[in-house]
Amino acid sequence: MANHKSAVKRIQTNTRDNERNKSYKNTLRTSVKKVRAVTSKEEGEKLFRSTASLLDKLAKKGIIHKNKAANQKAKLASLINKLS
Repeated sequence: MANHKSAVKRIQTNTRDNERNKSYKNTLRTSVKKVRAVTSKEEGEKLFRSTASLLDKLAKKGIIHKNKAANQKAKLASLINKLS
């Protein structure tokens, strides 16, 4: 257990931030799964735009690495482009 007041505060903020980040990552995973499951190109493009936006926001906030966001966007874009 932490003995200093600042250490106690850090534990609280780390726990709070961890829960928030977990929520963001779950939302992202769900969004990516929806894009991968789509069969029509029009619907896929619409979902891809929202997912790409979410990836950019999470990378900007530091929740995921910017290269991971770029890699996921590239993979999803190629998946959507293969649809007819």
